[in-house]
Amino acid sequence: MQDALPTPEVRIGNLRMGGENPVVVQSMTNTDTMDTHATVAQCKRLFDCGCQLVRITAPGLKEARNLEAIKNRLVQSGYQGPIAADIHFLPEAALLSAAIVEKVRINPGNYCDRKTGKTSFSMEEQAAERARIAQRIAPLLETCKKHQTALRIGVNQGSLSERMIFRYGNTPQALVESALEFIGICREQGFDQIVVSLKSSRVQTMTRSVRLLSERMKASGLAYPLHLGVTEAGEGEDARLASAIGIGSLLKDGIGNTIRVSLTEDPENEIPVARRIIEAARHLRQGTALGQWKGNTYFFPCGENGSAGKECPKDKEYLKTEAAIAIGSRLLETGKSGNAANGNYQAGGPAFPEEEAKRLADDLYQAAGLRFHKTRFIACPSCGRTRYDIQAALAKVKARFPDYPDLTIAVMGCIVNGPGEMADADFGYIGCGNGKVNLYQAGCLAKTQVPEAEALDELEKLVEKARNGQKSGE
Repeated sequence: MQDALPTPEVRIGNLRMGGENPVVVQSMTNTDTMDTHATVAQCKRLFDCGCQLVRITAPGLKEARNLEAIKNRLVQSGYQGPIAADIHFLPEAALLSAAIVEKVRINPGNYCDRKTGKTSFSMEEQAAERARIAQRIAPLLETCKKHQTALRIGVNQGSLSERMIFRYGNTPQALVESALEFIGICREQGFDQIVVSLKSSRVQTMTRSVRLLSERMKASGLAYPLHLGVTEAGEGEDARLASAIGIGSLLKDGIGNTIRVSLTEDPENEIPVARRIIEAARHLRQGTALGQWKGNTYFFPCGENGSAGKECPKDKEYLKTEAAIAIGSRLLETGKSGNAANGNYQAGGPAFPEEEAKRLADDLYQAAGLRFHKTRFIACPSCGRTRYDIQAALAKVKARFPDYPDLTIAVMGCIVNGPGEMADADFGYIGCGNGKVNLYQAGCLAKTQVPEAEALDELEKLVEKARNGQKSGE
């Protein structure tokens, strides 16, 4: 068992994160931020079901300003839980939000850098860009100091800057270096109320990035609280298993101070999943887990109809979560050398009949990115930028393309981050508002402004052409 990574305590309103504090559970609204009533109502539901920190998107100045109305209504209703503003492309929105809410999230790949198409940068250009970022972020840090607002440096693999990709490739190291650059700028300007996240839709990339950052911070003696999450995990059991493996394997090793389980479902559904992951990881770390290893089988000696003659003290969802973390940790470790792809790790015991155990094992291998038996779906949890029913769209896409082990399809909520976040998918289905969808193939726009009623058929044509070895447009 590894030692936990010690971090300083970060203040987020009445919440404390890092240090000796328990892992914090958070989520994000998916309502229109300008719809004050709907956003406040969803915040209340999240707080009521155990969410400790709620994030709200503020893509523009009007949304940032409306955070004050949302915050005031919550306080007037007796809700004192902290609110975080989610910012991507507009530093001015971050500056405005920092005077209203308790925490601001910025994305280094979007906050100051702009996509220019450049594929190379001289040393002088790289230094000049860092200096520009430091100058651009200075007012935000001063506002955060003045209002005691915390800052999350949230790096996503799908939105890395061109400069970082040029230097390090689209790799875990690039995510780490992007975060460390912003951490360094914050420290130079005397700001230390920082939380850091490195996210990817691929579990292996996410866990390797976080472990590398943890090692770098531990070596430097300058650690900060870590926010864990597998982004665009999708919905249903596949998303829950991927999140359990990615988040739980790190928590089990004492890495991580706050988590968000990103589901393409109602955000309230994320909270019980997050709490199960925290509980199961804690039991595994402390040696009090219900299961035990018997060879390559993670065996539960109890079950509702178990031969052990006793009912399990936990429900089936907990058992799957514990198994996912235990087995997933081994898969990620042995998968580094490729040994796990042909292995036979699985759950067992009275709670897992043979067919169910085999199905769960197949799904765990797929979630870990080691062996695929069905289509892989990437889907964002949606937020206030989403302009169509992404849950319904994802269900339709999954129903149309269930059994393609060599196929990855992304269903994204908007054209702001969608194209970047689904860049490694074979095909992308992205809502662009007004009942229209943009379709992507291999990261490139293939069809634009397709009516939703026709989008699924058009996507199927693209997939079939590709599978037949033809290029779109032939």
